[in-house]
Amino acid sequence: MRGYFSVGVEGISKGFNLGNLVRTAHAFGASSFFTINASVNYAEVKSSDTSHADIHLPFYAYDSLADFKLPKDCALVGIELLDEAVDLPSFRHPLRAAYVLGPEKGSLSPQLIKRCDHIVKIPAKFCVNVGIAGAVTIYDRMISLGGFAERPVRVGRRVKG
Repeated sequence: MRGYFSVGVEGISKGFNLGNLVRTAHAFGASSFFTINASVNYAEVKSSDTSHADIHLPFYAYDSLADFKLPKDCALVGIELLDEAVDLPSFRHPLRAAYVLGPEKGSLSPQLIKRCDHIVKIPAKFCVNVGIAGAVTIYDRMISLGGFAERPVRVGRRVKG
């Protein structure tokens, strides 16, 4: 896949959900992972991250939004179910991106939304689990930027030959 991406979450409180999201980010080739204002039990994170992402990719834990930093020319993409957000299937992913998701039972803070270069929503009837939202977003990025062949016209897979 071209470019790089990071995945993060603001205000997460359940270690199991964080571990699930970190594992997914690692599986799909994230360059790093971050939290902003997290309050989790890191033993729970390790129990759900069976890929041991913490030894394979950088993990940045920011105590507050004021401490949060991104690399030069990296776009911040907020994933949030807002009316004015762009539907994920219609979104062109930046080559250099950091995707940030909100906490369980909550939303991205207004201050973080203001810092985002883009706000994207998953076109669902209601909010899904933070781990699922992260997986859907990362998968969409992979399909968009991964250099895969076009889908076949007919149902099924393309036959070689």
